[in-house]
Amino acid sequence: MFKNHPKGLLAASLANMGERFGFYTMMAILSLFIMTKFGLDETQSGIIYSIFYASIYLLALVGGLLADKTRNYKGVILTGLLLMTLGYVIIAIPTTTPVPANRFGLLLAVTCLGLLVIAFGNGLFKGNLQAMVGQMYDNPQYSKMRDSGFQLFYMFINIGAIFAPLLAVGVRNWWVETNGFQYHSDVPTLAHQQLGNTITAGGAERLQNIASEMGYAGTDLTVFANEYLNIFTTGFHYAFAVAIIAMLISLVIFVINKSRFPDPANKKHPSANGIVVDEMDVKEVKQRLYALFAVFAVVIFFWFSFHQNGLTLTYFAKDYSDLSQIKINLGFATLQGAEIFQSINPFFVVFLTPIIVGFFGWLSAKGKEPSTPRKIAMGMGIAALAYAVMAFGSMGLPLKGEVDAMGGLPDAARVTPWLLVGTYFILTVAELFISPLGISFVSKVAPPKYQGIMQGAWLGATAIGNSLLFIGAIFYTTFSMSVTWMVFVVACLISMFTMLAMIKWLERIAK
Repeated sequence: MFKNHPKGLLAASLANMGERFGFYTMMAILSLFIMTKFGLDETQSGIIYSIFYASIYLLALVGGLLADKTRNYKGVILTGLLLMTLGYVIIAIPTTTPVPANRFGLLLAVTCLGLLVIAFGNGLFKGNLQAMVGQMYDNPQYSKMRDSGFQLFYMFINIGAIFAPLLAVGVRNWWVETNGFQYHSDVPTLAHQQLGNTITAGGAERLQNIASEMGYAGTDLTVFANEYLNIFTTGFHYAFAVAIIAMLISLVIFVINKSRFPDPANKKHPSANGIVVDEMDVKEVKQRLYALFAVFAVVIFFWFSFHQNGLTLTYFAKDYSDLSQIKINLGFATLQGAEIFQSINPFFVVFLTPIIVGFFGWLSAKGKEPSTPRKIAMGMGIAALAYAVMAFGSMGLPLKGEVDAMGGLPDAARVTPWLLVGTYFILTVAELFISPLGISFVSKVAPPKYQGIMQGAWLGATAIGNSLLFIGAIFYTTFSMSVTWMVFVVACLISMFTMLAMIKWLERIAK
């Protein structure tokens, strides 16, 4: 599979697996952890989630600028790995739940500090590692393999992401079951309603029934709510600790291979007469930057839609999907939870990447392979299709407020989990048309002295899209599910048609 690709590609992919493991751990459990830990609602949790994910990508601009200025790319990448590890340590330390009123602000601030440290470390790491991979393909021997190389890189870094949500859920449920309880997606919300005296009669009855099914002998629901929340969130803390191990493995891999990786600081650009120089013509630099920023602006709408997988799509899995259909007994714990859907996307990345790479290779052999900008536009249209499927499959479902009043939907009234599986399949195809190829496009078009910061700017565009994620949470709690998903259909279509309008110009710049 790696034949005809640079030898450093596999090592770079393995070094990035820890970051992906932590990223998908966060994507799987962060929003639900915040709701359970602090009793915040979907919109409030969505705001914190949006700020965190925007910060991850926005700080990539800082990381790119720092690397370009210091010309110490490898040192910046290493610092990023260390900071991400520290951040996971901060949020993995268990604290009492429900959070006492006199410590609420402090513990929320500590959690946010841990998230900020992770985001800053990711900003130092992510874009600069991508720039390093891009330099591997500046060698004429490998230049024609750039798109497929980034697709393979993207595939291998997602191997760690497959297991992250599964391990997070397994560790969390192991702790819950060890302490005599069972996982139930509705209990954290009902428990907070019980403690806040906002629970409805229907909710109280449902909470009592669930407690009885778990074998809880007491009759005081307040005691049950306190005990369950404390154990449940402690399990979340331990799940974050697993990411620390993954980060340490990536750190060791990077250090071992550090001397073998190329250094973007040494990148040269060949002029038209074949003489190697450091600078491009000023006019060419401007044209390339204009093209890059045009693409950055367009993909904002895509990322606003795609990264709902850790927010509204996770909420949907918890509130509307029949989780009883995906229950696996591992012996030491039961693998069940809304979070495990986040393993589906990286699984499909690994499964589909060889197929898509082979398909484009077949087209290339026939001289019919679409340009990178055209592939990106196609991906946006595919993403619109994914949310159209969600909109169709969600027709007739009650509003979120009605679900809360009932204390949660019974399994018989929930939708099949295959709706989300199918949606993630289509979204993953869209992702493979956009994310690795977008990185490839940036590495090819960016002027040599702006490699780091332009990779950071690509991630910065993602940051802007992520900063808008909470809007999805607002729609989720206000409008019907079908209307909510149609918002993302429209956003993706806007991206697609805008990209198509610029295709010829972008193709000319990218030659």
